[in-house]
Amino acid sequence: MGVCGTAMGNAALLARAAGHEVLGADTGVYPPMSQVLAEAGIELHEGYDPIRLETLTPDLVVIGNAMSRGNAEVEWLLDTRAIPFTSLPAFLHDHVLRHRRNLVIAGTHGKTTTTALTAFLLRENGRDPGFLIGGVPQDPPVGNWLGNRSDPFVIEGDEYDSAFFDKRSKFIHYAPYVAVLNNLEFDHADIFRDLADVQRTFAHFTRIVPRSGWVVLNGDDENLRALGPLPWTQTLRVGVGEGCDVRIVDFAEGPTGATFRLSWFGGVWTEVSWGLTGLYNARNAAMAATAAVLAVTAGAPVARAQLQDPTFSQQAIDLAPLARFRGVKRRQEVLVSTPALTVIEDFGHHPTALAETLKSFRNRFSGVRITAVFEPRSNTARTNALQTGFQDALALADEVYLGAVNRAEKMKDGERFDVEAVTRSLASRGVRAISAATNRELLSDLLAATAAQREKPRLVVFFTNGSFDGIIAQYAAEAR
Repeated sequence: MGVCGTAMGNAALLARAAGHEVLGADTGVYPPMSQVLAEAGIELHEGYDPIRLETLTPDLVVIGNAMSRGNAEVEWLLDTRAIPFTSLPAFLHDHVLRHRRNLVIAGTHGKTTTTALTAFLLRENGRDPGFLIGGVPQDPPVGNWLGNRSDPFVIEGDEYDSAFFDKRSKFIHYAPYVAVLNNLEFDHADIFRDLADVQRTFAHFTRIVPRSGWVVLNGDDENLRALGPLPWTQTLRVGVGEGCDVRIVDFAEGPTGATFRLSWFGGVWTEVSWGLTGLYNARNAAMAATAAVLAVTAGAPVARAQLQDPTFSQQAIDLAPLARFRGVKRRQEVLVSTPALTVIEDFGHHPTALAETLKSFRNRFSGVRITAVFEPRSNTARTNALQTGFQDALALADEVYLGAVNRAEKMKDGERFDVEAVTRSLASRGVRAISAATNRELLSDLLAATAAQREKPRLVVFFTNGSFDGIIAQYAAEAR
């Protein structure tokens, strides 16, 4: 149920690859996921119909976390108890992860890119890992793979809840051998009360890492440091700070990419020159590389003293393939690149992510006018919980276009993202801010401004975790 979601669709493909007969239902069954599923032999059904369930009598129903009470199939399953049901994370544990050495990539930001990087590095180093990536990677070329059962499984570990009947974070089900904690901030205001609530679920996650396993932490993140020493398992800290075991050194970026060095316990590991930019992506690479080193030692426990040999990482993993890594679609994906106009789409929906991306763009694109176009769409972004943070982040642009608040009618006035207040705040800081009643109207205003203001090269970056009502593709096609 909910088969066209990125995670659910990839899980369905894993089940099909394992030899199961798989059927899926969703509302708005559409490409590209519907096409990929159909090509894999997965029968797709539009909408939810309990009669169909009763007729088909599957052995198991996997319920996506977008489903809730009131759904016709959910109510039938609860009324009849005729067919066993489970959540997506529980299904993955029972049918994919239970007997694997799992690398679980968690954190508020960077999960998808870091998961793709880890799987890519292991494949490029001769391994055949399984993986499940919550996005559309360019490297590796697919988002899911069963791999060899003797090799690790790399999975994106989301802290969002598992299902309407299981409010635990998804990653609690994923049986980590290596748990990567990229960062930790308050997000998902619809299920977490505050930062301490988020820290609590991350602490629970670290509690299920075995004593022979590892927690790889962002050593620069104060919210992760607050979790404490984690004495029940082993830890490695990654970051720019002096106290980190794996360090990012001499980071620099420009129009064509970034360069930096990685050190391993004080020794030189490698120099990296690649097309991705932003210190956050360098950190993603360092976290992925560290996890990959630990993954190839899985099954042959290594004493920390042996691990601290500065040459250990070089012998374990070759990082030269990083130069070829192309990233993940919708993560700073360049849609248009001309001397006059650059258009980028980004899956940004948290103030920190927006701020870090805009700072990186200042370094990459000199002498351009930066236009940030933001859709308050996620369950947190459409509230006022992080509104001040969004104001500060968007103030890093030269001008801002604010899209319509998604599902605004379902929220109280005092809880909704206040577009007018944000517009006023930005104007007081000298940032031109424009809003519109609908995203279609916003597109018209943006196209008109682009046509009228040709005196300076322009960078337009769209931030959304959804479709933005299709205006991104239309702008890229019409504004060239």
